[in-house]
This record gives sequence, structure tokens and C-alpha cells, in this order.
Amino acid sequence: MEIASVIVDVPAKQTDRAFDYLIPDQWRDTIQPGMRVVVPFGPRNIQGFVIELKKESEVKQLREIIEPMDLEPILNHELLELGNWLTENTLCFKIFAYQVMLPAALKAKYEKMVKLAPGVEISALPLSLHSFFAKNGKLDWQDALKNGIVSLLQKETAKGQLEVHYIVKEKVRKKQQKYIRPLVSQAVLTEEMGKLPVNAEKQKQVISFFIERFAPIEMRLLVAELNTTASTVKALVGKRILAEEEVEVYRDPYEHRRFERTKPLPLTKDQQTAIVPILNAVEQNQHEVFLLYGVTGSGKTEIYLQSIQEVIEKGQEAIVLVPEIALTPQMVNRFKGRFGDLVAVLHSGLSAGEKYDEWRKIQRKEVKVAVGARSAIFAPFENLGIIIIDEEHETSYKQEEMPRYHARDVAIERAKTYSCPVVLGSATPSLESFARAQKKVYHLLTLPTRMNNQTLPPVEIIDMREELREGNRSMFSRKLFEMLKDRIEKKQQTVLFLNKRGHSSFVMCRDCGYVMNCPNCDISLTYHRVNEQMKCHYCGYESFVPKACPECSSEHIRYFGTGTQKVEDELGKILPEARVIRMDVDTTGRKGSHERLLKDFQDGKADILLGTQMIAKGLDFPNITLVGVLSADTMLHLPDFRSSEKTFQLLTQVSGRAGRHQLPGEVIIQTYTPEHYSIELAGTQDYDLFYQQEMLNRKMHHYPPFYFLSLITVSHEQLLAVVSATEKIVNYVQSRLSPEAVVLGPAASPIPRINNRYRYQCLIKYKREPNLTTTLKTILDQYQKDTKSGLQVSIDVNPFILM
Repeated sequence: MEIASVIVDVPAKQTDRAFDYLIPDQWRDTIQPGMRVVVPFGPRNIQGFVIELKKESEVKQLREIIEPMDLEPILNHELLELGNWLTENTLCFKIFAYQVMLPAALKAKYEKMVKLAPGVEISALPLSLHSFFAKNGKLDWQDALKNGIVSLLQKETAKGQLEVHYIVKEKVRKKQQKYIRPLVSQAVLTEEMGKLPVNAEKQKQVISFFIERFAPIEMRLLVAELNTTASTVKALVGKRILAEEEVEVYRDPYEHRRFERTKPLPLTKDQQTAIVPILNAVEQNQHEVFLLYGVTGSGKTEIYLQSIQEVIEKGQEAIVLVPEIALTPQMVNRFKGRFGDLVAVLHSGLSAGEKYDEWRKIQRKEVKVAVGARSAIFAPFENLGIIIIDEEHETSYKQEEMPRYHARDVAIERAKTYSCPVVLGSATPSLESFARAQKKVYHLLTLPTRMNNQTLPPVEIIDMREELREGNRSMFSRKLFEMLKDRIEKKQQTVLFLNKRGHSSFVMCRDCGYVMNCPNCDISLTYHRVNEQMKCHYCGYESFVPKACPECSSEHIRYFGTGTQKVEDELGKILPEARVIRMDVDTTGRKGSHERLLKDFQDGKADILLGTQMIAKGLDFPNITLVGVLSADTMLHLPDFRSSEKTFQLLTQVSGRAGRHQLPGEVIIQTYTPEHYSIELAGTQDYDLFYQQEMLNRKMHHYPPFYFLSLITVSHEQLLAVVSATEKIVNYVQSRLSPEAVVLGPAASPIPRINNRYRYQCLIKYKREPNLTTTLKTILDQYQKDTKSGLQVSIDVNPFILM
């Protein structure tokens, strides 16, 4: 008797383990680990993942699996193992660990079809299957189940004769096109043509077309080429001379773009020194973590490309992660230009269908390289040769909901399995990575100079308090204004960067100081000018801007904060001749708009590119000679121990956009706190000095990389319930950990209420605590059992956002 262990899709403490099910005879050879199945669970049928097959079970009365959902496993053995690791390390449920590895299309509700693989004729199938595929070459999954032929279908799928297709209701459809193909031989076509009446001119034309070109052709091309109609073709289909079929085409987000093929560039001496250890590790199948620390514009991408080249030549595969916002067409161009169709690109700009198609290319071994944002780290490759994480300091590599993993940790774990190298690249490495490199845990490789030895642009820091004192109330300092004018006259381009994180436009009364807050969350509402609305970015509450202050009825109620729109308006007043492209959430909401705006800027259709976070990364345009940062210090005032580090990284990255080619560049940073070390040192782009200064601060205050952190957040609708539960948790943690651990709390979270739930937290700082994982698990188990009380407890090991 065959038994399958299944992780069921019920995310709760009691069900977070494998359940055994009997495999009915008809599925005996069909079901394999890594497949999804439908199983009875209590009164209902649900999905689950098969994690292993075995011969016996402790449980006496086993229920049977209802049916498989896949013809081939969608998770390979290594990803199943990785699921266990994720569960342990992020304290999440197993089912979440497996679901995070799949593209969205596979999580939707769908119907399945089995069809002939491209280019396969019915005659290639066993006779017993002919009748099922005779009609249009495809068979509904439900019919396959009814007729009990699944194991037969599976054998044919293994031979590559058949394929399973998911037709997702609403969410994702496979892209289909109508093709017409001859159903009879050329001789029979000639014969049939003779039988046609004299006046069937059009039909004869179609038949003679197929006699000459005996191959399938897309319906619309056929109709266009012969200047005929679909009904003429359909008449011949009716006579069973031609056949009409739907053929799946991959949705290719890049189908209308030709990529210039590029050749590897000759490496500089520095690049040569940096790439040798990486190539050695690839050659010898050695697991090692490299930190590639190179100033902006020093040619890190070329090192990535040449390392991947080596991996592909060995017959292995590569994963490249880039931050979501840096997945600009430029990055895609570089990889597609070098490796053409061997690249699959996964990012949030694609539709669910496009993502699914890219994922299938990886699963079917049609590509060798996956380039994408965080979740691409789970690409289902089976022979990895290298994993590269570009801009490794980016916080977007950490997922904020279950499972709360960091892509870097997953990369290192997968690379251990395949004994292959991991390359972390950055001009401003995270303190944790740099500290590991200093301790020789990671292997440090440096690129100290820019390509073609260009100097880094000179940076001038302007104190906006001085400007105010001297009567300049505009958001542009006099110096920046002059330089903008100068660039427009010289027909050179400028990037203006607005540091918006943590400082959005809010509405405030100038008479009494009243600020409009969200009624459900303790946070101010954000002003959106597009439809004159106030929105809460946490719970989605919306309201209109009041004409008068609700507190004191004054009419002096205005919005504060500098939004990109406001900057654009002011630019229009002071430099009416400037052509401005604005890039922010409002202008890049539609699919493809991101690419279009950048393309326009590249083609010189504007003088100034104005934007937020999105434009700080990866832009490389020859004509940019000035970068202006309008508000350098908005991040410094966030309640986050990493705020200085983030400010330094961002300013360094933005400055790196200027003067990357022939023309020299300049950078202006406007700030109200010019004396802060992160701003001063970003001005001189001195990472090493910044690292020393910041490490002193971290050491003094017990923060990473000297200590690890874990954050426990408790929420409930009643304040007293939250406080008392958090107190209990803090006491329990203190009793279980060593005196060296620092346990802070209970304290209100920086955003003390979201969606009418009060939030309290407990922060643990520790070095080595063997008991910690079991302690945290016990807390989760305790509060997950107790769902009736309405308390929610979440734990983030190594949190990146402490809000």
C-alpha cells in the first residue's frame, strides 16, 4: 500500500504538519513528491503538497487522496527541503513556505486541459488515447479523471507528447492563437481541389496555398495574405480538408523589442582581479559568498555577465536578483543583449500570465538565467552554478509578510546545496555584509575606481536654513537654480531627486496646528492631489480635504510636505522653458509607463527627470551632468536604527547617476542638517569612514551587526488586552533567555494603532541564545491556539522595518 504525506492548505498551528493519505490504485504510479493534490480534510476538499511517499503510517484509518492537480511535480526535491529550512528560520507555517515558491497563477482557481505538445500528431499517441484527442487535440482534465486515463496521460507527458495547461478563471489565461493546418495529404488536397465547383474561387485559392506550403499558419495571416474571409476557411474546415486549432503562444513581455547582441567587454585590471576568485569557485563547484564592493559606475554588471557566461558554458544555471525598482529596461537589456532567449525575467510589472509563462520556461529548462526581484530566488532550477544579488543593501530583499525571509539568506542556503558561489554586489554594502567581509566570513572583492577612470562627481552640500535666513523661501537653493538654468542652455540633462520616504504631504491648519489623522490608525493622512483626496496608506481609509479646519474653523488649512507635483509646479513657474518628466507612483501606475518615461528621457525629450526612490538606482544615461537632491534628511528622522545608513546609501547611489560617461557631472545636496555624518560623508562618498562611524553607534546601542534582533508585535482591539499580553510575553522571554540578552518592552509600536487595532511590541537584542527559537515557537503556539481572544502575535526574526 502506497501512502503520501501531505501538507494541507490550512494555515494554523494544529495543521502545521504532514497528514497521511492513501494513494488509490488508479493514481499509484502517478503521484510524486512535489505535486499538488486535492484531499478530503474534515468535511471539505482542499489542496495540499505531497512531501514524501512511504509504505506505512501510524494512523489506522487513512482517507484517500481525491486526485492529483499536476502531471509533473511543481516543486523539486531541493525546494521541498528548502521549505523546511524556511519554516525553521522564519517561524512560519509549512504551507506558506511552499506557496511563496509558486507564481501567482498557480495559486488561483483554474481548470486544466491536457493537450498535444507542439508539433506532435495524434498518431504518435497510443491507440487507446486517439478518440480523446480527435476533436481538437485537447482533453478536459475532468474527463480524464472520469475515464480513468490519468496514468496513461502521465506516461505520454513524460515522453514529451502531451502537456498540461492551466486555464485560470479570470486571473490568467494562456494566450491562444487560431491556426489552420491541412488535415489531409498534399495528394488528397489536389484531388479535393478538382472536386470543387467552378465558382468556389476563394476556396481553391486557400487549398492551393496549402499545397504549396504544407504547414500550419495563423488564421489572421492566412486571411490577410489571400485577401479572403474566415468563413471561406471555415467552410473547408467543415469539409474536413483543413483543421482549425488553438495554439498556445508564450506571452513575451519583450516580443516587440529587438535586443542588440553584445559581446563581453575587455576587463580592467581591477575587474580582472575581482572576477578570478569567482570564476575559480564556479570552476571547482565551491560554495563561497563574495561581497563585490565597487563604487557606482565601476563595472559590476560586466563581472556578473562574464561569471554567468562561464556558468552557462559549464551547463549550469544562474539566478540574478535586482531590486524591484532597478528592474528598469536597462538591466533587462544588458542580460537579454548578452544571453538572448536564455533569460527569463520575473518582476511585478508583468501580468500574472506573463509571470507564469516565464516561470514555465525555467521549469521546462528552456532558459539558463532568471533575472528578477525578491521572489525570483525560488526559481525552480535544478543545477544552479551561481546566484548574484545586485544592490545587496536594498531593504526590498526582505519580505514583510509570512514567510518573512531575506532573499540573501535563501540564496546562501540554496547555494550550499548546489555548492556554488553567491555574489553580493553594492557600492554601499549593508553594514551586516561589510562586517562579515571584515571578519572573513564573506570574501571581499573591491572595485575602487570607475570605468575609464572617471572621477566621482564633486558634491556640494547646501544648508537650506541659510537660504531661509536670506529670504529664499523656494524649494530650490539659489545655487541649484543657477545650475539648472545653465544645464538647459547647454542642452544637458538633470536628475532631481525627492527623498519622500517617511515624509509625505499631510494637511495641517496653520492657525491651531490641527493635523488630519486617520480615524482607524494613529497616523496622518497623506494628501493626493490627483483627485483632491486624503488617503491612509495603512488601512486604505479615504476622505476629502476639508475647506475649513474642523477644530478652529480657520480657512488656513493647507497641505505641507513637498510632493513631486508641487516641485513640478514650482519648476513651471521659475523655469517655464524646462521640459520635465515626472516619475512617481501616480505617473508610473500603468503597465509599461515606467519604461516609456525613461525612454523619452533617454531620447532627449526632456531636460529634467524629477522623481522619488524609483530613479535612484541603475540609471545610466550619458547626458546627465547634474544631480540635485531636494530633501536629503527626510529619512534621518524616522524611528529606525538604520536611518543614517539608508540616508547615506541613497545619497551615494543618487550621486552616482551623474557624469558616468564623457561629460563630467556635479551633485548638489540640499539639507537642513548638513552637519549629520551620513550627509557629510555621502558628500565625499567615503564609505569606509561612514562604516567606522556607524559601527561605533551600533556597538554603543546594541544593534546589528553586533547583536541580532527579533521583534514581537502584539495587536488587539482593546488597549488593556494588548498591554497585559505583551507584559506576559516579555516576562516569559526574560525568564527563558540569558542575562546577556536585552529585552525591551512592552512599548507601544511607532505606529500605535492600525485599522483600529492597538499595537505593542517587544524587541529582543541578543548574541547567542540557543533557547530563543523554542521560546518564540512556544509563544506563537500559545497565542495561535487562543484565537478566540482576538489577540494577534507576529514575530519577525531580523526585522528590517521596526515601525
